[in-house]
Amino acid sequence: MSFNIAKTSQKRIVIVGGGFGGLKLAQELHRSGFQIILIDKNNYHQFPPLIYQVASSGLEPSSISFPFRKLFNGYQDIHFRLAEARQIYPDQKVLQTSIGKIEYDYLILAAGTTSNFFGNKRIEEAAMPMKTLSEAMGLRNALLSNLERSITCATSQERRELLNVVIVGGGATGVEIAGAMAEMKRYVLPKDYPEIDCNDLHIFLIEAGNRLLSGMSPVSSRKAEEFLHRMGVQIYLHKRVTDFVAHKVILEDGMEIPTRTFIWVSGVRANEIGNLPPTITGRGGRILVDAYNQVKGMNHVFCIGDQCLMTDDKHYPEGHPQLAQVAIQQGKLLAQNLKRLEQGKKLHPFHYKNLGTMATIGRNKAVAELHTLKTQGWFAWVLWLVVHLRSILGVRNKINVLLNWIWSYLTYDQSLRLIVYAQKAKEVREREERESQTHWGEEMPSSSKH
Repeated sequence: MSFNIAKTSQKRIVIVGGGFGGLKLAQELHRSGFQIILIDKNNYHQFPPLIYQVASSGLEPSSISFPFRKLFNGYQDIHFRLAEARQIYPDQKVLQTSIGKIEYDYLILAAGTTSNFFGNKRIEEAAMPMKTLSEAMGLRNALLSNLERSITCATSQERRELLNVVIVGGGATGVEIAGAMAEMKRYVLPKDYPEIDCNDLHIFLIEAGNRLLSGMSPVSSRKAEEFLHRMGVQIYLHKRVTDFVAHKVILEDGMEIPTRTFIWVSGVRANEIGNLPPTITGRGGRILVDAYNQVKGMNHVFCIGDQCLMTDDKHYPEGHPQLAQVAIQQGKLLAQNLKRLEQGKKLHPFHYKNLGTMATIGRNKAVAELHTLKTQGWFAWVLWLVVHLRSILGVRNKINVLLNWIWSYLTYDQSLRLIVYAQKAKEVREREERESQTHWGEEMPSSSKH
């Protein structure tokens, strides 16, 4: 396998990851005189803030994703390749990927994060994460299958396990999926599952810290907790999950919660590049960068977004929050700096402009903090809808999401509750097996043509 992209007289920029930062960078570099190659292990850009709505059957996966090749239609200077980054050889300016090696003039890492299980293998094997579209689809299937099974199971213990939903992590994602599950319990169960007593479905939200939404103000935290309490969610603060045994979530204080729906949204870890030295990684596996997003100790290698840790911004000495706006702003500035670098001009350091944070809990219930404005309830919910609708890629996707939201608001219902398991074709399975065993860069040549 090979990239099959001819080297030209243009400087080549290789971008690893098509999330908010990587995509913004590629778009800003369009028509700037570079040859741009974007690689990603998926062939689409996904919109993480709404993944929880896919998991709770509120939206179709295609409504919050957009194919890279569709985005780059007609762009002669931007190339996409479906691949996974594995190792970097900065001396030769070569990136090793699952489809072969690629030379670069500038390499930008923007591969984002994955779920952090803090080294607990048993939790990692049992829990259901919700970072990607495929994980959201898996969670949706599990939720619906467990509801179906609860109607036909043989014992009251199994029924209790099937109808207990345990969510670990009190950040925005945890709060939002808890609210979505509470609304499903109130509006969907009575109509779709008349055999189930709604009072038998219990939703637990567990947070190790002293409040929900720790990245927001105490006022927003208290309001979010109040909303969830009113919706019937059982919230446990100062509780740390230590294990999962025999369909039971085990807490540090000895408390046990039986469940077969164990959702893990408690922290993230940066996606790894195989051969990076440990001296350039910091908290959560994030790659250390300077004020210009250049990886420390590596020339012509940069990192942006959730995958990087920058401590040079005086307002964020411990690093920036892992939010979409940080990645977007870093991608935009880095595009400008790469152009300046080619022109021999001075680079501009990155300073994050905080545009605010928000989280939705349910219908007419949200919290939002925009500059000095802190609001909760209906107005915050409308703000949340507008901001997220504007951020979704593609007119068709915006219309689909808007229509879904309107329909759901008017009817208290969605029609997306399908249990669908994808079957990979034999050809695809064999190809993935081959790629898993090849292109690991054991023999690094002194030069590479493509």
